Amino acid sequence: MRRTRKEERPLLDDLLGEDDGRPDEGPREEDDSPGAEAPRQKSGPRWKAGRRGRHRIVEPSRLTTRDVLAEAVAGMLQRPGRSVLTALGTVLGVGTFVAILGLTATTSSQIDARFNLLTATEVSVEDVAQEQNEFAGPAFPADADARIGRLGGVEAAGVYWTVRLASGTAVRSAPVGDSQGSEQIDVVAASPGVLRAASPTLSQGRLYDEFTSRTGQPVAVLGKSVAARLGITTLETRPAVFIGDEPFTVAGIIDDVKRRADVLMSVTVPRTTAEKLWGAPDPGEAKMLITTATGAAAQIAHEAPVALRPDHPEYLKAIPPPDPKTLRAGVTGDLDQLFLLLAAICLVIGAVGIANTTLVAVLERTGEIGLRRALGARGRHITVQFLTESGALGAVGGLVGTALGVSTVIVVALVRDWTPVMHTGMVAAAPVVGLVTGVVAGLYPAWRASRIEPAEALRR
Repeated sequence: MRRTRKEERPLLDDLLGEDDGRPDEGPREEDDSPGAEAPRQKSGPRWKAGRRGRHRIVEPSRLTTRDVLAEAVAGMLQRPGRSVLTALGTVLGVGTFVAILGLTATTSSQIDARFNLLTATEVSVEDVAQEQNEFAGPAFPADADARIGRLGGVEAAGVYWTVRLASGTAVRSAPVGDSQGSEQIDVVAASPGVLRAASPTLSQGRLYDEFTSRTGQPVAVLGKSVAARLGITTLETRPAVFIGDEPFTVAGIIDDVKRRADVLMSVTVPRTTAEKLWGAPDPGEAKMLITTATGAAAQIAHEAPVALRPDHPEYLKAIPPPDPKTLRAGVTGDLDQLFLLLAAICLVIGAVGIANTTLVAVLERTGEIGLRRALGARGRHITVQFLTESGALGAVGGLVGTALGVSTVIVVALVRDWTPVMHTGMVAAAPVVGLVTGVVAGLYPAWRASRIEPAEALRR
């Protein structure tokens, strides 16, 4: 006679009351015939056969993705004020990151436009005869300005050099012999074309012209800072400056220039006047500045040495404007590196804020963590929970910071009448940066939370 499974259990199990939780299926005959289906297993608790009988296996606790997200949202909403302040660090960090990079790209485009406009229309000519140990008369003839002016595309041209004064010679704004108002200031001899090429903005007076230069008049043009150092604030009293013992009438005061910024820090006198008083410049000292129409600089740089010295054009070296693409890449690269470092510092500050707040939250929720561990949550579950919370705060802060950063760039561009420039990849990556920042900031607090023992936590 065949026995049922219940009858085959040890008597000890029945005495101890161990039950597998399944309803008694009653007697069931085993069918050994070929093709017979195996008995269908019903779902229920798992059992393991042992030396003393079967023992119930406790399934390990699991934490699904849905549960993780629900716990993270609940943890953030439990203390909304603290969550907002925690996310504020990421908002500021990511917002500053986006705004700085956006403003860098926007200002770089404006700087590129200005550099392209100025440098692409500027040609310099230098005297290199001395480098070749040769000398064949003055590098720049007396009519150098007129020769270059006849070339097509030239807007202004002039010769200039820094005058070598005798030792102890100073520039004064007072009569000879008076020690007050004496300054060590550079004196620059320049043709009228140099001043026009510098595109100056005059605060008072005017520039000297071709007639003044041709006749060797003792006049001077001062930069605004030089005039302030010499105590000259107005031209209504017809002030004069003294270079050594030579008086010069101040014709004008320059407020700003687009080229040749050293003009603002020097006293500029006509070229012919300087040659009459202090002699011609030494070989290699004189240079020529040429401004051209857009697109003509390269051709002028090729023609200028021949126009000035047709007998020995190799004695002169014309320097064409740099490649705009190279210049743009250099300026943009320098600015990007500088401001990217500042943005990274802001992100680090935001990460430290998230880590500090999350660590405080772990200490405050020690009892909750202990209860979860006592109910079956494992250490990795606690780690995932706190990492999800910090990552969610970082992602929300990244989204809000991205919106604020883009808005800042647009507002600044509108105020400055610029064209806003934003890299789409940077805007798309900014929220991800916030998420990564939050996760990294929560690593240590999450690890601390996973190390809390249930018994010790519940005792507090």
